Amino acid sequence: MSLHSSFARQSALAAALCCVALPCVCSPLFAADAAADSASDLNGVVVTATRTEQTQASTLAAVTVIDRADIERLQPQSVQDLLQGTPGMSIANNGGLGKSTSLFLRGTEADHVLILVDGVKIGSATLGQASIQNIPVDQIERIEIVRGPFSSLYGSEALGGVIQIFTRRPQGGFAPNFNLGYGTQQTVRAGAGVGGKVGDGWYAAEATHENTDGINACRGKPFPHGAGCYVYEPDRDGFRNHSVSLKGGYRFSEAWDADAQWLRTWGFNKYDGSYTNQSEVVDQVAGARLHYRPSKALTLTLNVGQSADLSDDYENRVYVDTFNTRRDLGSLQGDLSLGGGLWSLGYDWQRDRVNSTTTYARTRRLDRGVFAQWQQTFGAQSLQASVRRDDNQQFGGKTTGSLLWGWDFTSVLRLTASAGTAFKAPTFNELYYPGYGNAALKPETSHNYELGLRGTHSWGNWSLNAFENRIRDLIAYDASIGLPGNVERVRIHGVEAVANTSLAGWDLRGTATWLDPRNESNGPNHDKWLPRRAGRSARIDADRRFGAFSVGASVYAADDRYDDLANKQHLGGYALTDLRFAYAIDRAWKLQLSVRNVFDKRYETAAYYNQLGRTAMLSVSYQPAL
Repeated sequence: MSLHSSFARQSALAAALCCVALPCVCSPLFAADAAADSASDLNGVVVTATRTEQTQASTLAAVTVIDRADIERLQPQSVQDLLQGTPGMSIANNGGLGKSTSLFLRGTEADHVLILVDGVKIGSATLGQASIQNIPVDQIERIEIVRGPFSSLYGSEALGGVIQIFTRRPQGGFAPNFNLGYGTQQTVRAGAGVGGKVGDGWYAAEATHENTDGINACRGKPFPHGAGCYVYEPDRDGFRNHSVSLKGGYRFSEAWDADAQWLRTWGFNKYDGSYTNQSEVVDQVAGARLHYRPSKALTLTLNVGQSADLSDDYENRVYVDTFNTRRDLGSLQGDLSLGGGLWSLGYDWQRDRVNSTTTYARTRRLDRGVFAQWQQTFGAQSLQASVRRDDNQQFGGKTTGSLLWGWDFTSVLRLTASAGTAFKAPTFNELYYPGYGNAALKPETSHNYELGLRGTHSWGNWSLNAFENRIRDLIAYDASIGLPGNVERVRIHGVEAVANTSLAGWDLRGTATWLDPRNESNGPNHDKWLPRRAGRSARIDADRRFGAFSVGASVYAADDRYDDLANKQHLGGYALTDLRFAYAIDRAWKLQLSVRNVFDKRYETAAYYNQLGRTAMLSVSYQPAL
């Protein structure tokens, strides 16, 4: 059976399951799922959409929250597994665990998604992407995904949205945890941690280890008709990763409190390549925050942090080169409750640094940003308005803004609308890489419009969002100058649907995305599909408890896509089915088994790069109930 027919068959299965599960809202718009938010989670506090605390139900932006309970239920092996099937998300992976992974949110580029870890911006200043494949899921407490343009709050990169990862922190008194797992490809996962509260302070420490023999990452073609990784190396490409995180905080008084965190992951990654095929990698995030609340109406917050993306590259264990980037960050934000609304004013400071064996014309860049935001509720209507001015040492100034509106026109229905602008600064590789960079590049810019409708009912909740995003000055190779240039124009429109309910003891969650990402530039690629984006994707999760036992299944389906701008390299659609089982031995000990890609489907998310077939992971964990 072809990958395309497999997609069609399992998409129909997902739709049928959804129609049984969600009779009140069954339509093509609710044909599938993800780890989206259940009705009971809507009162949880989120911060990413406004840089202030608010309940998820009150947000005006499209938000998905994945909490620790979701992580333990889904039993993912990677952050990629955890994000797969969330609304608007397409993922491209270069050959399995630990390999380069790109996130395309709402059809935008992989470097158009801003990623934060505990409030600290991460990512490589040379490549423009964050190495999410190196962040272990055992270290994660919660993920907030905000879809839409948010440069007016965060500056560069937030054209498609913002993903914030929060590492684990204690929920009560002294609480140790432990887990050990073994699975396919000789995969071993282990982790241990401890956390707790002591008086007015709290602390948490976590350590994890992961090792896998992996699969053959790439079935590339060498010279003269090269493709993929441009080399033929039929071997196992393993991955080894270690991580340690430390967090703590203290409340000095009713007005003052502070916290700090540090996360470091380091490991060794094998892959296929004609220039390098091994890397020693380090990703590090450190940050500290000080809160001052002189009154209930005013809060001042000072943040400082640093992220690092470090890589030493080898070919068959012979050293080749080094690419190290560091990002120093600071911010000061004031939030004032005034006239029934919340006013925020902030200043952000960011310095990117590059240290490499490759000589760059410039190795430092400074960006300063000032932003203001107003949030107000007028009876059944709500407003959120923000504006920001960035002053970048490389390209000068950039102003962005956004306006979001919501109307609770019944007790269970909310209508939302928004408009916003965003920008993306060019990377150091695009600007200064020897023989390739173009220092005259301008930032990429976008205009986004969105309309949404959501409902919260006794039986569950649902949402529907339609959007259009127009991006100008997209950076691509310009044959007229033989360098990258601001030559591309892109139009993306799409629809996202989410629905959650319970039926006959089963918890059911569903999402579906319809996407049309088009190249509007003049030239041979006009009206072509942007590469590695699926036009349709859907997922449905079903989970149920039977006393000490719990069972669950997920079906994820993605449509055809292309791997190149000219739409000549076709990638077939595919569908994946996962199963999971758990047994609570007692209140602290749990035994879990997950089987991913049950039907051993062969598929690719990037041309010539293999993906995992059927895999299984058996694990035991210890975490006393609070």
